Amino acid sequence: MENRAGSQSGEDCAICLDTIRGKKTLRCSHSFCSECIDSFFKCKPACPICNTYHGEYRGNQPEGTMTVTRSWQRLPGFEHCGSIVIQYDFPAGIQGPEHPNPGVRYSRTSRTAFLPACEEGEKVLKLLRKAFDRRLIFTVGRSVTTGLNNVITWNDIHHKTSTGGGPQCFGYPDPDYLFRVQEELRLKGVTEDN
Repeated sequence: MENRAGSQSGEDCAICLDTIRGKKTLRCSHSFCSECIDSFFKCKPACPICNTYHGEYRGNQPEGTMTVTRSWQRLPGFEHCGSIVIQYDFPAGIQGPEHPNPGVRYSRTSRTAFLPACEEGEKVLKLLRKAFDRRLIFTVGRSVTTGLNNVITWNDIHHKTSTGGGPQCFGYPDPDYLFRVQEELRLKGVTEDN
């Protein structure tokens, strides 16, 4: 089959669903029309097929702080170690051009999260710090829990905000949590490698 660029190819671009023109192959081995993938990367620098990041993704999290302390408190399911306490604090502010309603105020908020102080928990903490620095953990929008609009909300990287009660209470025990949160971070381009 001959594509529009004049070369032999039977591959279709997963973005435009037509024969690939000006083929560009990413590090993940997926290929697209050069124009299609360049346009796609302006919104999100990740492969549309496997979601592997090619570059650094930055979010629109408002200015705030992430403070980490240590506790001897043991978390259910992690009785062999203490815990890591993460405190996120955001002052009130005005939405910028990167937010859904520029010029509209949002109120202050704070959140507390918990990790086990084990090797895997320390790894997740480093990844969360990297995600925070890239402005990926929070965003401004509509709260799923309260229904309020123009508030600071979580941005699809789940945290344990309770020490107990299990997953239904956003707490421990939850044996798969550390794996799941690393996968959520990977989907936002945050890994140990980058």
